[in-house]
Amino acid sequence: MKFIDIENWKRKDHYNFFKGFDYPHFNICSNVDITKFYSYIKENEIPFFISFVYVATKAANEIKEFRYRIREDKVVEHESINPAFTVMGQDEVFSFCRAKFINEFNDFKISASEEIDKIKNNIIIEDESDCDDLLYMTSIPWVSFTGVAHPIQMNPVDSIPRIAWGKYFEENNKVKLPLSVQVHHALVDGLHVGQYFSVIQEILDNPSKYL
Repeated sequence: MKFIDIENWKRKDHYNFFKGFDYPHFNICSNVDITKFYSYIKENEIPFFISFVYVATKAANEIKEFRYRIREDKVVEHESINPAFTVMGQDEVFSFCRAKFINEFNDFKISASEEIDKIKNNIIIEDESDCDDLLYMTSIPWVSFTGVAHPIQMNPVDSIPRIAWGKYFEENNKVKLPLSVQVHHALVDGLHVGQYFSVIQEILDNPSKYL
């Protein structure tokens, strides 16, 4: 982790402008093509949820703007960020779960699976506000949505990106998945979200290379 020199930062003016907004977040939703990814994980009997958590986190780690966080009047850049996601537990009540991002997919799959097993029967709905090297994620597999809005805590400021995906569907002989990306505009612009979607699509189109 390192602190950003805001006074000499190229987006100093953008940062100062957007950080004062009552609601400085923006959200972009689009469908990604998971045809090759879906076929690969089915053939290799790899769980969909953990695989997509890995893909979404790996893509975020490759774009530095997704690793920026606001801490009071400072900005930090993490070397790596980790997924924090919702897991459905007993009685249809979800829990928060965290996993350590590991670049080697098989190692990540084992580690994340262990964390999910721990949390299923131990519902946790607490937020550790002192930890911001995270990427918040949720799956909404019942709906092929076209838009998502996430609850945000602004006191203190919450600058952690939110990633959500919905129910996949077939369109023109392709399997597609709705994907939502919500970010703090003082740190991230539409250009960077576009880069994120491009990196995700690259991974989804070449699953044997990345998984």
